[in-house]
Amino acid sequence: MAHTLPTLWQRLFDRAPSGYRPGVTLAHLQRNLGLAGCEVLGPGSARYALADGSLTFEVRERTESQLLMHLVLCEFRLQVPGPQQGTARLALQHTGALRRSGLRWRRLRGEQSWQARLEQALAHDPALQQALMPLEFKRLHLDLAGGCWTLTLEHMGGSEVVNRMPAFRRYISLNPAQRDLLLAALKGLARLVEDL
Repeated sequence: MAHTLPTLWQRLFDRAPSGYRPGVTLAHLQRNLGLAGCEVLGPGSARYALADGSLTFEVRERTESQLLMHLVLCEFRLQVPGPQQGTARLALQHTGALRRSGLRWRRLRGEQSWQARLEQALAHDPALQQALMPLEFKRLHLDLAGGCWTLTLEHMGGSEVVNRMPAFRRYISLNPAQRDLLLAALKGLARLVEDL
């Protein structure tokens, strides 16, 4: 019985929602990004490279089920090698109740010193601050494990809302201004953790 419960849980709750079409949202996003260097890794995942070779990142679809609908969100993932040892997980957030007033790192786990170092590095990088302040991101996490930083950024655009009742699909596009901010933010964050 103890072995069947996890399997039953996985069958009932850890499966893709009905109506999810792997790769469709990513195809829309690919048109918004307009990058020539794209390598499809599998259904719902791809690797992109800028023409000048300054940045390589992956994008993966992630589903989020709700009552009679689901969301297909695209996660931008970037890995940057670092000489650091240890583990840490931090989240970057906009500050301000009604209007954005700044950015702050929040430590989720790991040593407190990483938060202070990232806050100091961000304070000395005005170009990265200018890219991040107007960027419409839902989630931005930075993980350190095995001497490698992994950045995961989930943008509000490049996502799809799928409703079952009434039936409709709506793709939320990544507009050109947000695209440019996103690429600048990914480059800036890669530079930030390389210099730590």
